[in-house]
Amino acid sequence: MLKKVEHIGIAVKSLDNANTLFSKLFGKEHYKIERVESEGVNTSFFMLGETKIELLEATKSDSAIAKFIEKKGEGIHHIAYEVENILEEMERLKKEGFELINQQPKEGADNKLICFLHPKSTNGILVELCQERK
Repeated sequence: MLKKVEHIGIAVKSLDNANTLFSKLFGKEHYKIERVESEGVNTSFFMLGETKIELLEATKSDSAIAKFIEKKGEGIHHIAYEVENILEEMERLKKEGFELINQQPKEGADNKLICFLHPKSTNGILVELCQERK
């Protein structure tokens, strides 16, 4: 079962520029920058209450973030939900008719295992499932 909004992912052209902008907006600095090779991104995280904001900058021209920005421009890319057991949740959602983009969890940023649901099965919203790696 989905427990809470874990983070909101925002695609940006420049992590440096976006960090400056969002630091001003939130009145605080990011707490972490991390490269995720498997996704072709650099990430930066801000904490707002219990929810994180993840800024995503493409490191490869063929990455999902680069393609997103090329097609739609900068903006909200995905909403991530925390789950207790990602494998069980993936199986449950498949049975409910949701389309998974990846059939096995992948390593993501911020010490998470992740899986994405295809937007065509979620009213146009890219949904990410995240489980803390143990």
